[in-house]
Amino acid sequence: MDSTPHRLHNHSEALEPLTVEQVLTRLEQCFGIPRPVSPGGLSFHPDLLDELVGTILSQKTTVRISGAEQVHNSSRAFRALKAAFPRWEQVLTADPEALALIIRPGGLPNLKAVRIQELLAEIQNQQGSLQLDFLAELDNERALDYLLSLKGVGLKTATCVLLFGLGRDLCPVDTHVHRLANRLGLVRAKHPDETFAQLSGRIPVGKAYSLHINLIRLGKRICKARMPECGRCPLRRECPSALLRQR
Repeated sequence: MDSTPHRLHNHSEALEPLTVEQVLTRLEQCFGIPRPVSPGGLSFHPDLLDELVGTILSQKTTVRISGAEQVHNSSRAFRALKAAFPRWEQVLTADPEALALIIRPGGLPNLKAVRIQELLAEIQNQQGSLQLDFLAELDNERALDYLLSLKGVGLKTATCVLLFGLGRDLCPVDTHVHRLANRLGLVRAKHPDETFAQLSGRIPVGKAYSLHINLIRLGKRICKARMPECGRCPLRRECPSALLRQR
């Protein structure tokens, strides 16, 4: 799996920094080129409001790895929500306690129920309808500005909506992407939003989705937060963090 020769002959030599292109290539060799499926298990290019609510439901939830598939509790919560309330107008007017009970599999149900209803009310008041289709007509900067103007929507959620909902060439930065980008020396950032800013513009055209998904795969399976399994990592020979752990 790893045929690249050592680029560090001894610990006294300077390590040549990895490039985004090198990381992309190695991860695609290891994990393959990911097919387009959103974090919540939704099909690619879904309704944008579906994507926004699905992303909110995926926050601070758990993931179970089963073979090559990821089964998200947030996906269960989203399917239950759509089954109970097929139209977003019904979600907006639903009893908050009933809504929280339905989305309970996604975690933090009371908080998320309130947040979802507040978002729907804000969009309804601004746009006069419960839809976000107009975002397709905006460039990335203007679309991000609108989403970030919504109460409780951060940069990761906004970029997820544009990547998974519109296929925009953006790489959302969650805790895994942030951690690995720093460990690999691609960025030096204290906050995920800083990591996004430093990575943007350096990702090869059309490869933001692949980088996002495969960094998450690496972070969940190998480069874990507390106990990274550096010996299994396809980037172990060039990763500055892995080499420090070998000393």
